[in-house]
Amino acid sequence: MTMAKVKQFSNSLWIEFTNMSLAPELTEKLINLSNALVNQKAAKIIVPAYDESTGFWFGGGNMLQATNGDLYVVGRYRNFGDSRTGTAAGTRGLELAVFKSTDSGQSFEKAVSWSKADLNQGDRTVLSIEGSALRWTDAGVELYVSTEKDGVGYPVGFEDYLKPGTGVWTIDRLSAKSVEDLKGAAVEPFLECDDPAFIHVKDPFVFAPQNFHTDDAAVFFCSHPFCWSSSNTGFVPASKVEEPAYEFFSRGPAWDVAMTRGTAILDVPMFGEFADLDVSLMFYDGGECVRNLDEHKSAVSRPRGYSCEELGGVAYFVDGDLGDLERLSKYAPMFVSPYGTGCSRYVDVLTTNEGLYATWQQSQENLSQPLVMNFLPMDEVARILT
Repeated sequence: MTMAKVKQFSNSLWIEFTNMSLAPELTEKLINLSNALVNQKAAKIIVPAYDESTGFWFGGGNMLQATNGDLYVVGRYRNFGDSRTGTAAGTRGLELAVFKSTDSGQSFEKAVSWSKADLNQGDRTVLSIEGSALRWTDAGVELYVSTEKDGVGYPVGFEDYLKPGTGVWTIDRLSAKSVEDLKGAAVEPFLECDDPAFIHVKDPFVFAPQNFHTDDAAVFFCSHPFCWSSSNTGFVPASKVEEPAYEFFSRGPAWDVAMTRGTAILDVPMFGEFADLDVSLMFYDGGECVRNLDEHKSAVSRPRGYSCEELGGVAYFVDGDLGDLERLSKYAPMFVSPYGTGCSRYVDVLTTNEGLYATWQQSQENLSQPLVMNFLPMDEVARILT
């Protein structure tokens, strides 16, 4: 199974194609909304990287709002390192952290954090931390985190493809009554794969239409093959009632031909002509190549997007049908930082009564990638869509 409706699988997943494309005037409004949200010039840094230099960043997570209005944002600190030479020797993905804001995002303070050693499981030693996601549940809160682990290994016949000093990416889950209580929670395995085509699973994000019900939540993730030649997007119910769909959103035809990694889903607020439509946006990261390529001196100069320096795109689907995703960024990326390498990735959008909070990693002139944020008031959302 490769396609499914995401909003109606509390008991089962199934394929259903609707072939529902929106009229050009509606897709234009979706593009305007997306650009207003992921506004590169209006964004402000909310969590800086540990150094203002290449290879240093914070992000790869999401934001939640508590019932009292406090904001929580999760992400991981990454320091400079080269995965081709092994991550065990350095501090590359060194810390998972949750920050809290009590002033509507004006400032954030670290609430809780984990080192690589904190996330070890028995003889599975964590070499690096990558994407993560928080989600409210009826029992409290869940935290999904992807880590590269030693002690997993490649399947028979592929052992030699695992580079020395590196591991296999899997996703774990922690559960607690509160965000702060997650620090003492057990690290439980959630998802791993032994298929060489999708063996590395990482960068989870959660989409829950009903927000608080586990059976209605889907955990989306990125996967890589044993040869690290691409990035794919898959999903699995949080309840694990069905097997994962490892690839439902195919890689693109142009700028995102090497990788298409979903990072967030936003249900479009029902204003104007969208009042009677069930439309969702899928934000994703893309790249043309795995490693940076030298450009021809007389060719059009443009950011290509490559591993660790991806660019941002967006697609839409109607009536919850993930089997019929339509790219709004088919031939070129939608989101490119005006600074540094142009990298703009890991977009997340939080919907509140007051408006939409967008966060993402954004390349800076110093080549670091801090977590940035932009807030779009709901009346401005209504104006764009009406």
